[in-house]
Amino acid sequence: QVQLVESGGGLVQAGGSLRLSCAASGRTFSWYSMGWFRQAPGKEREFVAAISWNGGNTYYADSVKGRFTISRHNAENTVYLQMNSLKPEDTAVYYCAADRSRVLRTTVEHYDYWGQGTQVTVSS
Repeated sequence: QVQLVESGGGLVQAGGSLRLSCAASGRTFSWYSMGWFRQAPGKEREFVAAISWNGGNTYYADSVKGRFTISRHNAENTVYLQMNSLKPEDTAVYYCAADRSRVLRTTVEHYDYWGQGTQVTVSS
């Protein structure tokens, strides 16, 4: 069982940066691949980025590639999402999720545990 708590969201102007954190409970955090997803009002939850259990592999949605960076610190049970050059279309609730499969996956149904989300709002 893994419990996830996101933080770091807020209001930022276009072109600005935010760093999201996701703190995980439990001693098995390093067993999981981790992902970030987002959901804008009226839209489906969509994949943003994923990182392998040891941080050796990452994968990004095309819409954030080159602007966002996912990382993890297993000793601190934390995964991060550094978001730069933010755009108004990045506005959404951002969720972190854990996947027991250790495979980098991009679909909601493959993730086993979810946080409650943190709001990111980018003004133009």
